[in-house]
Amino acid sequence: MIIKHQQKRLCLGLAGCLLSTGNVFAHDPVFSPGPHVLFKDGFEIHAEFAQSEQGDEKESEQAVAFKYGLSGDWVVGIELPYETVKDDLGTEQGVGDMTLSTKYRFWRKDTLGVQETAAIVAKVKLDTGDDQVGSGTTDTLLGFTYGYESLKWYRWASVRYRFNQDRSIENKGNLQRGDRLFVDFAGGYRPKVNDYREADTVWLLEFNGEYSGRNAFNGVNRNNTGGSQWFVSPGIMWTLRNFAVKAGVQIPVLSNLNGEQDDSDYRARLEFEWHL
Repeated sequence: MIIKHQQKRLCLGLAGCLLSTGNVFAHDPVFSPGPHVLFKDGFEIHAEFAQSEQGDEKESEQAVAFKYGLSGDWVVGIELPYETVKDDLGTEQGVGDMTLSTKYRFWRKDTLGVQETAAIVAKVKLDTGDDQVGSGTTDTLLGFTYGYESLKWYRWASVRYRFNQDRSIENKGNLQRGDRLFVDFAGGYRPKVNDYREADTVWLLEFNGEYSGRNAFNGVNRNNTGGSQWFVSPGIMWTLRNFAVKAGVQIPVLSNLNGEQDDSDYRARLEFEWHL
């Protein structure tokens, strides 16, 4: 009985460590959203470096984001990017479009050593970027995300839909940009359960799908637009107390793009997060 009681206390202690650090560590995937939010009145400073290549076009982005916990279940944020695009015609760079975001965790279930949560996410990309790299439109994204977190294993799933606004081209007409659907599945494994004061490592593997509608110009569909792509995305998450580093690379495995479009070669991302 004494041994069983000690084992129970140990499990409860580990579960308490997991649940207490779940809001401090950014236990979300790299390329898709997770349901975790900040604690009430908490701040997050986020820096991101991303790079991708598709045919002759290379894109890179550096972004900073700030988030604030309105409550233990609701967080709001703002992101400011700087983008560079290179292709056969040259290089374009400048300040990208500002994005406002929010996430609300509407469900949470805690059991011994396990936490399950679900949240809704929303983003609004404003027309604030430089002419060289800005989209010239205000677009919105709505989504749902679910997460399971235990001492050793993680799993996530999410679905998001982006509503792209039409864009007027001066003296030419109206470009109707196709909407986009994102579907994501992810898993994580912690090889060793450490104390909160020690560094923590989680290995990640994601499966990310994107479906894009065709663009249309003055009501006529453009052939070389839209289609679907799927990526396998290995990654890693390293945390130390309230500081986290995440990195990953997206590798294309399935592509069904309409017309003559180059398939994606790769996408890579490196993130730093600091919770205050």
